[in-house]
Amino acid sequence: MSPQNKQNAFVLGIDTSNYTTSCALLNLRAGEIWQQRQLLPVKPGEAGIRQSDAVFHHVRQLPALLKTLFFAEEKQPNLVAVGVSTRPTAQEGSYMPCFLAGEASAVAIAAAVGLEPVFTTHQHGHIVAALYSCGKLDLLKKKQEFYAFHVSGGTTDAVLCQPQENSILHITPLLKSLDLKAGQAIDRTGLRLGLQFPCGQALEQLALQSAQQPQKIKIRLKNGNCCLSGLENLCETQLKNGVPPADIARFCLDFIGETLAAMTDFLYQNYGERPILFAGGVMSNTILKEQLSVKGETYFAQPEFSRDNAAGVAVAAAIYKGLM
Repeated sequence: MSPQNKQNAFVLGIDTSNYTTSCALLNLRAGEIWQQRQLLPVKPGEAGIRQSDAVFHHVRQLPALLKTLFFAEEKQPNLVAVGVSTRPTAQEGSYMPCFLAGEASAVAIAAAVGLEPVFTTHQHGHIVAALYSCGKLDLLKKKQEFYAFHVSGGTTDAVLCQPQENSILHITPLLKSLDLKAGQAIDRTGLRLGLQFPCGQALEQLALQSAQQPQKIKIRLKNGNCCLSGLENLCETQLKNGVPPADIARFCLDFIGETLAAMTDFLYQNYGERPILFAGGVMSNTILKEQLSVKGETYFAQPEFSRDNAAGVAVAAAIYKGLM
């Protein structure tokens, strides 16, 4: 697309994940992204939401978010591509009904403007959003392989990313959590400490109040994979023993940080050294970033692009269509 044709050209991205309704417009001329998103309502004290309820709330929330997004500027954007995440990952069998709400909207909008939608995954969106926000989209353009950690309430995965022409990014799973995910451990610990779900930001602020010296944490991996259910039990025991909430919060995050560091070491030792990208909602945590930034050539998504968002979906669609 010529610079002249990019004057009012935008790419729409939609992502309806398990906890966030999100839409984004990528301004191709300026390279800027405008976003609108809204958490799904979760009842106080609960750590999740049923898929049927998630679909219902996405259907209610997405039209209003799209309306706000489209009319944020005086001139209505000219859509040249529409992207949407249709499942959690690219792995066979990966499926969650909540993504149907976004897919239906994207297909309808694309048809209305004479476009074929670009289908991608929630995990692709997180990784591409992270690359965009830290200024490393050149890894895709140079076809340079890299590792990515996708750390959230639904995943604690380490994957090999191989940029390709026809699918933007081929993702090969390498390591994962065998039980509890990092985001689940954070939310369950936070709820026990009286925080509101999702607990990530509040738990971080609580942990920063801890004056306790870092504890020596013993991490055990199984062929590079981690297990985090023991962390939940340890935090519960500390609470019963009267350990201050700030110290429990700090221990929880330190444990996750040490776990991700050990998994990173395993990657380097068994698969070779490559650049490594940390993405996903959990990785907006500054404590974890500080612990992991010493692990070789590492990159982190900016906090705004770490949590569930449609920005990466829009960028992925633009790259797939050859628009950037």
